Amino acid sequence: MRNPVFDIENWREIGTTLAQNKTRTFMTAFGIFWGTAILSLLIGGSDGLRHFMSRNFEGFATNAAAIFPGRTTKSHAGFNKGMALELNMQDARNIRRAVPQIDRSSVVNFSHTEALYGRKKSSAQLTGVEEDYSKIFEPIIFEGRFINEADEANYRKVCVIGKKVADELFGTAQASGHEIQLNGIYYKVIGVVGQTSEVNIGAKMDESVFIPYNTMSRSYNLGDRIDTFMMTFGDGYKPGDYEKQLRRIIASNHPIAPDDDGAFHYFNISEMFEMVDNVFAGINLLALFVGIGTLLSGVIGVGNIMWIIVRERTHEIGIRRAIGAKPRDIIIQILSESMVLTTVAGISGIVFAALILGGAEAASNGPTGPIHFQLTFTDATGILITFLVLGTAAGIIPAVKAMRIKPIEALNDK
Repeated sequence: MRNPVFDIENWREIGTTLAQNKTRTFMTAFGIFWGTAILSLLIGGSDGLRHFMSRNFEGFATNAAAIFPGRTTKSHAGFNKGMALELNMQDARNIRRAVPQIDRSSVVNFSHTEALYGRKKSSAQLTGVEEDYSKIFEPIIFEGRFINEADEANYRKVCVIGKKVADELFGTAQASGHEIQLNGIYYKVIGVVGQTSEVNIGAKMDESVFIPYNTMSRSYNLGDRIDTFMMTFGDGYKPGDYEKQLRRIIASNHPIAPDDDGAFHYFNISEMFEMVDNVFAGINLLALFVGIGTLLSGVIGVGNIMWIIVRERTHEIGIRRAIGAKPRDIIIQILSESMVLTTVAGISGIVFAALILGGAEAASNGPTGPIHFQLTFTDATGILITFLVLGTAAGIIPAVKAMRIKPIEALNDK
């Protein structure tokens, strides 16, 4: 007796049966096709959106925070409100000593400069930093290196220039090893850096020139003033948990009220990352609901057409049962039809979605590379298997009904 799973004639019958129900088959196949396509687009699109958003923060430590001076909003210790706060190195030392949970930190000073090399010039932000700055805001190194501890300790007149500044001063030639003039003082270029993120402290790295904080303070007579204090916290510690303590520490070194929130600004960068995570949690939840909806519509469609096929083939099934077909043969026949319909339509939907995602990725290609709108092979396989399992399950009830048809009743069916 022939095996209905491996018999080629059986598969020809399946094709003939589905072809005879062209309209219903097409509508069901279209539902499965559209369901797999939408689900694939949601998964690939959400991954692409996640990559796009995360790229805006690329290179920036996720557990970082920064302190900027502001103006007092309350009178305190004989000083009127509206006084501008000026942070200094004593604040940095106090914070580092009192908050051991801080992992990395750097004081930062900002100024404007016009970088000169021969007859070429470039307007840039002059930024004085300490060694740990590159651990808090990791740059892309195009040439050389970043400022290190020895540069700070020895007050070296060295600088790291942004990619845009390097292009304007040196074009395609190597910048490292040359000297440039910054506000009347010559510095040796030791590196060229850039960034891909959109988060900035001051200007973008590409438009900045970095020198050691100690060198900047001495060369331009800035004393111990600092414009920003940046820090990252160790694993398991949240920057937001230490804001009140940091406010008390700074208030102890200045005539400001400890509860004066306007005296300085605490920029908790980790909150931005948490917001992005919450957005993606919402997107994933939406994709889940839409995916469930598309799955149900496809399964219902398969189940409906299988019911119709069984009803229209009652007479044929009766004849097959009368000449010796086993119940197992009938069940396999019906389930095979639902599997073929689900597989063909599902693969078509996944291929269609992959083409759309590939086009979106190609269109998003820019200076920092394309946004990865990708549907992984694992995701595609999972979608297809899910639809296949549910589509097959939808055909079980019609298949059982077909198996239970008595030959004499089927032969008398009109």
